[in-house]
Amino acid sequence: MKIRSIAVAAALCAGVAGSALAATAADSHSHGHGTVKLQLDAGKKWATDEALRRSMGGIREAMAASLQDIHRNRMSAQAYDALSKSVEGEVARIVAECKLDPKADEQLHVVLADVLDGVERMAGKAKGKSRRSGADKVAGALASYAKYFDDPGFKPLAH
Repeated sequence: MKIRSIAVAAALCAGVAGSALAATAADSHSHGHGTVKLQLDAGKKWATDEALRRSMGGIREAMAASLQDIHRNRMSAQAYDALSKSVEGEVARIVAECKLDPKADEQLHVVLADVLDGVERMAGKAKGKSRRSGADKVAGALASYAKYFDDPGFKPLAH
C-alpha cells in the first residue's frame, strides 16, 4: 500500500526502528517507548525548513480548494480520490526532503500520521470511516501543525 510505504519512510527518516515503523501510521503515535504527544519545544514552536513549509502549504491549499464542496457534501468519490493523491504527494515530498532536528521530526510524525490517516479515509480505504471524516482528519492535522510548528505564513483552515 502506497500510504504505508510513506509512513515507513517517514519513520526511517526519523531514525526510529522496530515497532515504531508500524506505529507511525497508527492513531496511537507510539514509538516503542510510550505515546508521543504533540508538545511545544520548551514553550516555543518547533523549527521548520523551507521544504516542510512548502509542502504543508501545498496540503493546505489542496484542502482549501475543496473545502466548500466538502462542507456542502458535494465531493464525489473521484474528487476525494484526487484530493487524497494530492495530499499524499505532498507527504511524500516531506519525507523525501526531511531535514528537521530529531525531536522536531518526532513531533512532525504525529501530525503526518494524522494526515496519512485522513488520506486513507479520503481514498475510501478505511473501513467504516467516511471520506469526509478523512478531510476532517487532515484539517485537524493542519491545525496541529499551525499550533506546534514555526511557519509564520501558515494559517489553519477555517472550517
